Amino acid sequence: MISTVIRTCFPAAAKVVADRAEEINKLNVFPVPDGDTGTNMSLTLNTVVGEVQALPADASIEDIAKAITHGSLMGARGNSGVITSQILRGIAEGLVDAKNQEHPTPGDIAHAWRRGVKVAFKAVRKPVEGTILTVLRDVSAKADQLEKTKISTRDMLDALVVEAYESVARTPELLPVLKENGVVDSGAFGFATFLEAFVNAATGKAGELTEFKTTVDAKADVSAKVAIELNDDWEGSEFRYCNEFLFKAEKPFDVDESLAHLATLGDCELIVGAYPDFKVHVHSNEPNRVLEYMLQFGQVYEVFIHNMDMESHDRTAKIAADQAAEGEKSDEPCKALGFVAVAAGSGEEEILRSLGVDVVVSGGQTMNPSTADILSAIEQVNADAVIVLPGNGNIRMAAEAAASACEDARVAVVPTKTVLQGFSAMFVVDPEGSLEDNVEAMTEAIADVRGGEVTTAVRDSQAADGTPIHDGDVMGIQDDSIEVVGSDVAQVTLDLIAKMQDEEEGDSLTILAGQDMDDEAFEALVAAIEQAQPDLEVDPHRGEQPLYPVIFSIE
Repeated sequence: MISTVIRTCFPAAAKVVADRAEEINKLNVFPVPDGDTGTNMSLTLNTVVGEVQALPADASIEDIAKAITHGSLMGARGNSGVITSQILRGIAEGLVDAKNQEHPTPGDIAHAWRRGVKVAFKAVRKPVEGTILTVLRDVSAKADQLEKTKISTRDMLDALVVEAYESVARTPELLPVLKENGVVDSGAFGFATFLEAFVNAATGKAGELTEFKTTVDAKADVSAKVAIELNDDWEGSEFRYCNEFLFKAEKPFDVDESLAHLATLGDCELIVGAYPDFKVHVHSNEPNRVLEYMLQFGQVYEVFIHNMDMESHDRTAKIAADQAAEGEKSDEPCKALGFVAVAAGSGEEEILRSLGVDVVVSGGQTMNPSTADILSAIEQVNADAVIVLPGNGNIRMAAEAAASACEDARVAVVPTKTVLQGFSAMFVVDPEGSLEDNVEAMTEAIADVRGGEVTTAVRDSQAADGTPIHDGDVMGIQDDSIEVVGSDVAQVTLDLIAKMQDEEEGDSLTILAGQDMDDEAFEALVAAIEQAQPDLEVDPHRGEQPLYPVIFSIE
């Protein structure tokens, strides 16, 4: 029975990923000490295990699917975790539809994978070839092919494991940056690992490798490479009007077809919800055409049309009062706008709170907070609308998932990649402005913030210019690219700042000392920067972030 197989095999597969989490982490070619794809996937899967095991023994497949959907979303950490949650949701929903719950047929399995592809690809705005989504699609295509043969369910599952590993090994041919570095995607490898462990448990081979030689060969190909995570950059809209409204369908309609039509009218199109209640969002130059199109299917209400080009007044900074205690709502009346941010160090948290952030979630490079963590923080803010600053590209998807799941307030995410971008974003907040106006202003403010980080390599690799990197070397990282390699933190910092200034001269530098840099060393570094860059205004602070003795931004 499908429900029994899931309850038995999911924990076994999750344990394999947990056992191999460090192995998956180490696959990341970027040699910073926080490659955490395996950790994020493991934590996501373990949350599902907890929810499924909490169900009664006679729980239906529908109940199990709901537990998988809720558990994976709430436990999702990092982009790999969020995408994994959507894959699991889609496949679980597909298994609910299985015609034979006792002994699923190849057709049932193929249907579940097709559903997984549909849900996962819909969740990612700009799918990138050569990633976990590629492997998902390839496995689904293989299932469709095998469905037309007389293959048994067991042999089909084994064949899908083979296809998963072979797809992982093929990814460098699909994405130039992977091929240039001789790498594969760690999320894709982690997904293939989970699939193999699940199938082995289901077919009585737990703890063994599959018997297919091609699987071993594919694994050999993968193990000879390493993996890199790709994060999509946020892009602004070329259209003027932001259209956002609630929609009650009066008759069934094709959501995918409607999204395709809205895409011809603008961009950033989104239809979320379930029949008959939906929320619609699209950027367009002709909002009347958007409304006219949707009105043919039902009623629109709570319509917001915001002109994104109109900024009639200068943005001013205002510092909000600190909350009496984290985790408790203020006794003051509910305010219009509140803020949640993610920070790794106590100094970072103190600065964010001084700038008006209501709740600071502990996390960052070394430990991505889950969707549930961020959702809980949002719910603690005593405000009608909340803006979330993830502070890291790998936290953005979890923040967006939390924003979508929040029912008590309107929530938006400003896609900050560093805590220093969060500082700049908070400086332009207009407490009297609308949620939409502030999101636009804050997003514009972070666009010109260039970031630098200094840390120590934990494995051999190479810099952007091909310079060899060895375990223990000090690296200067500019916007996710290793640009400077040396042996001294202060000198690497000076060299990286000089390089960034040569590329584009900035006026001010904000620099944070990590917990591994003492006050004396920090003061000496600041003095050296001021001497080397006399035209650069330096603003030093204690950030107390782990693993990164220095992080800074130039504006």
